[in-house]
Amino acid sequence: MPLLLADALEHESLKAAEPVLRTEVPEALTRPLRWVHSSEVLDIAPLLRGGELLLSGGQALATASDERRVDYVRQLAARGIAALAIETGPELPAIPESMLDAGRTAGLPIIELCKVAPFVGIMQAINSLLVSESVAQLQFGDETSHAMAAELAHGGGLDQLLAVLASRTGSSARLVSPSGITLGSATLAGRPGPGNITTVDVPVRGVLAARLELEVPDDGDANLARVASERCVDILGLALLQRMPPGLKELAGIELMRAISSGTQSWRLQQLGPASGFAASSPVTAVVVRSAAAGQLRTQLDGILHDAVPHSASYADNAELIALAALPHVTAVASRIALIRELAALEIPGGSVIAVGPMAQGIGEAPWSLAEARRTLELMPGAGTGPGSGDGNGVVDAEDFAVERLAEGSLDAATREEFVRRQLGAVVEHDELRRSELLRTLAVWLDTGCNTAQAARELHLERQSMHHRLQRIFELCGGDPRGTGRLVALHLATRLARL
Repeated sequence: MPLLLADALEHESLKAAEPVLRTEVPEALTRPLRWVHSSEVLDIAPLLRGGELLLSGGQALATASDERRVDYVRQLAARGIAALAIETGPELPAIPESMLDAGRTAGLPIIELCKVAPFVGIMQAINSLLVSESVAQLQFGDETSHAMAAELAHGGGLDQLLAVLASRTGSSARLVSPSGITLGSATLAGRPGPGNITTVDVPVRGVLAARLELEVPDDGDANLARVASERCVDILGLALLQRMPPGLKELAGIELMRAISSGTQSWRLQQLGPASGFAASSPVTAVVVRSAAAGQLRTQLDGILHDAVPHSASYADNAELIALAALPHVTAVASRIALIRELAALEIPGGSVIAVGPMAQGIGEAPWSLAEARRTLELMPGAGTGPGSGDGNGVVDAEDFAVERLAEGSLDAATREEFVRRQLGAVVEHDELRRSELLRTLAVWLDTGCNTAQAARELHLERQSMHHRLQRIFELCGGDPRGTGRLVALHLATRLARL
């Protein structure tokens, strides 16, 4: 069974801190834990994946503004962490009521640690239990996969394979085609009513062939069922391959995406494009997804592409998922923008990034669009924090980084550094000597079109503080650059500084 928040609170390492749950959140104690982290960084939320117990010593919260504390709680809740545990003491005598109210509203359990306990010891003790649990789950998944492989070797069909999976996980299993047709199923007699649905994609030669749905009873182990499902995907794929091999168009689509990924010659793409449904002269744009859950995201990505563009193809390779979208000739620019907007609404795991490449004129330029999307991710390792990053969910538009891409490809490092030094040397020196953030402040202000209010919101600053920073920046840079040619030079320098 998974380790729950209640189990962690009862563990002797954490119990020594006398934890007290301060927010009334439904079923808080039954939340499963994925990991235990410790951090004083208030911008930690984008680095979390969900399911964590986050430990905080309260030092950063003690000096933060009330607005920043509330944002901190909301961001953690949006990430889906299991709970936030805050140590109270001389610096932070009590958890502010505003944080508790925000936690109740957002559904985030907030725990007060009333005594000092070593966070390192807590993490080591509880995370070792979580690692042991993960190893046991993987072993169970492998044993289930081997049992299904033996059934397939003896001539078992989809129903028989699913029966093995269902009996081992105590769940009902169903294999459904992308169009919604049931290909096979297995239901255990005597099991309780509807439970939690776990869905896993089943590809065949890189093409989505089916989705495995596992209905886990409320008293079952959903994590164990998911691991077993993911481990048996290849076996189900082999069974599907025997039953319905992919057609020529699907195979051509796979070869097209492989050719685009490897940067093959244009004439080869001109052959594979029409064979897989892409007109040779149709505008296209590439999409790159880098995520530990790339396989799980493929279904969602394919669904967005299906609704947003006339034709598309995708291909998964380990932790990278790539796709190609055909754009209508007349509305190509607007369609690309709409696609980016749809991708920005996609919920992706923490640490995942998506880049949309520039528009290519025809299938022959598709490798260039893909290469530029990949280059954008290399130039912006913190995707979601720069221009064009939408709501910070890891979606970036390669066109927003055209300056960086051009500079990285056309200017050597020494030339870039010299330009930055001449334009922003005084600002950089000020940051180094006083540990300030004037360069970042200037970059955000310029990226927002010199919108002081918006920049203050993005930097989590009071408006007066923002004005003070800008005044100091203007003094160091030779005055307010608005309405002068220096504005472009300063903006270029801040972009080059990121390289």
